[in-house]
Amino acid sequence: MNPVGKALWFVESHFGSEITLDEIANVAGVSRFYMTRAFGDTTGHSIMRYVRGRRLTEAARALAGGAPDILAVALDSGYGSHEAFTRAFRDEFDLTPEAVRTQGHLSGVKLLEPIKMEETIKSCIPPMRFQNGKLLLIAGLVQRYTCETSGGIPSQWQRFQPHIGQIPGQLGPTAFGVRWNSDEHGAFDYLCGVEVTDFSRLPPDLTHVRIAAQKYAVFSHYEHVSTIRSTWTTIWNKWLPESGHELVDAPDFERYGAEFDPRTGTGGFEIWVPIKG
Repeated sequence: MNPVGKALWFVESHFGSEITLDEIANVAGVSRFYMTRAFGDTTGHSIMRYVRGRRLTEAARALAGGAPDILAVALDSGYGSHEAFTRAFRDEFDLTPEAVRTQGHLSGVKLLEPIKMEETIKSCIPPMRFQNGKLLLIAGLVQRYTCETSGGIPSQWQRFQPHIGQIPGQLGPTAFGVRWNSDEHGAFDYLCGVEVTDFSRLPPDLTHVRIAAQKYAVFSHYEHVSTIRSTWTTIWNKWLPESGHELVDAPDFERYGAEFDPRTGTGGFEIWVPIKG
């Protein structure tokens, strides 16, 4: 079973008790950083948000079924008090536990059902190579996302397009989509930008990231950009576990060369994954 499959099994078997990201990662045999990235890229959900959503979904089912004691439901869901459970429940569903129990049904309640691993892992590893990457200075637009809000990345690129070719010190037309600064909740910073000689002349509406020299596994994605998740799923759940290489807690990025057509999303690009040398 691949790392995300192991994580899903563990979460579904244990979400009624208090579980941590460390426990999930240990069961999957990977680091916290790996688990956070792999789970989000594969499922579209932040892993600890998924744990909370599954707990509260099953709690909502119990309440709609007439559970007489809300505190007992809270304790069974891993919450230590009625108050903590009510806050989390309201944040998740915009309803109180009392309201769901009173209405006696789940119509209009947005439940989080168990994720089944989709068959998105490619049978063949995408074309790849190893490369020692140089120091990169990337300037552009940055935005923070969660796995659930990352659908906004294409519109970020749309906002960035007019800047290409106009940034002081720009080196060539190649564009980069850099992801870094992730946390255990699955949030991360994403910068769409270009390589520059230095950061001293950047206008105030742009930001920057410095990517240290690093060894990478570089994968070619030749399909439409919208299918990028299937390539990431294959990297996390097939190539990395089978290759024996170890992921490094460092920025990963997409590299869009002249062959990529931003208007149609076709032409192909590269995915650079930092690994230990």
